[in-house]
Amino acid sequence: MSRSIRLVTAALLVLAAVLANVGFIVLGSIFNYPQILSKPATEIFDGFIANRAAIAASFTLLAIASGLLAPIALLVGRLSDARPMRYAVFAGVAAAVVQVIGLMRWPLLVPGLADRYATGGAAATQAISDLESANRILGNLLGETIGYILTAAWTLLVVIAIGRTIGGRWFAILGAVAAVMIAVGVLVPLKVPGTTLVNFLGYVLWSIWLIVFAIILVRNRAGVASLTTTAK
Repeated sequence: MSRSIRLVTAALLVLAAVLANVGFIVLGSIFNYPQILSKPATEIFDGFIANRAAIAASFTLLAIASGLLAPIALLVGRLSDARPMRYAVFAGVAAAVVQVIGLMRWPLLVPGLADRYATGGAAATQAISDLESANRILGNLLGETIGYILTAAWTLLVVIAIGRTIGGRWFAILGAVAAVMIAVGVLVPLKVPGTTLVNFLGYVLWSIWLIVFAIILVRNRAGVASLTTTAK
C-alpha cells in the first residue's frame, strides 16, 4: 500500500469516527437518541418537530460517517489478499449501504411525516403508522440489526485477516471486543436489559479502534509494507 493511499485511508478512518461521535453527541443532547427510538411515535414526532433542522442535519452526519465505511473497506482490503479480507470488503460495503438507507429516513422521510402529524386528525394517525413502519423496517431491521451484524463482521474479518501483524495483540483484542459489543445490538429490539448501553459502548470502542487503526497506518510503515508484501 503506497504512502498516499495509507494517508487517505487513515484520514477516512478518523473522519468516520469523528463524524459519528459528533452526530451521536448532538442527537443525544437534543433528541435523547437512541433512547427516543423506544418511545411512542407521538413522543418521537414531538421531539423531532422541536429541533427538526438540527436533528435532520445530525442524522445526515451519521449517514455520511456510515457511508464512509464503503471506501474504507475497499482501501483496507488492499492490505491483504487473504480470504477473510475479501469477505471483509463485501461486509464493509454492505454495512455502509444498509446503514445509510436506515439513517437517511430521518432527513428525507420523517420531516414530511412530521408535517402530516402536526395537522392532526386522520393525517396524524396515518403519519404515526407510517413512522412506526419506517422505524421497524428501515431502522430496527435494516439499518440497525443488519447494520450491526455487517459492521461487526467487517471488523472481525479485518482483525482475522491482518492478525497482530501491524497493531499487536491489543489492537486485535480492541477490535474484536468492539465488534462483539456492536453485535449485541441485535438484541435491542427484544428489549433485553443493558443491550442498548453495551451497543453504544461498543461503538465508542469501535471509534477508538478506527482512530488507532489510522495512526498505525501512518506510523507503522514497515509493518504495513510487510503485510502487503505477504498478501501478494
